[in-house]
Amino acid sequence: MEMSDLFNLLHNAVEAQSNGKKISQKEMAGKLGISMRTYQDWRLGNAKPQAAKAVIDMLGMLDDDEIIRVVRKINKLGDKS
Repeated sequence: MEMSDLFNLLHNAVEAQSNGKKISQKEMAGKLGISMRTYQDWRLGNAKPQAAKAVIDMLGMLDDDEIIRVVRKINKLGDKS
């Protein structure tokens, strides 16, 4: 699977989580704290962020319950900033 496929899959999952409300690339980039151009490059596969690939690979090593625990911890850390 290519990184662009992963970003598209995740983007669609975030939209589904929002009851199917479409989220623009600009909105998603803002949520991630990056430029829209950078996000577009990621989604098109023009740039392959190594850290993002490592995160995806590491999440793939975990079972579903542990992924949920990790994501909840990440959300809690984000709430503190």
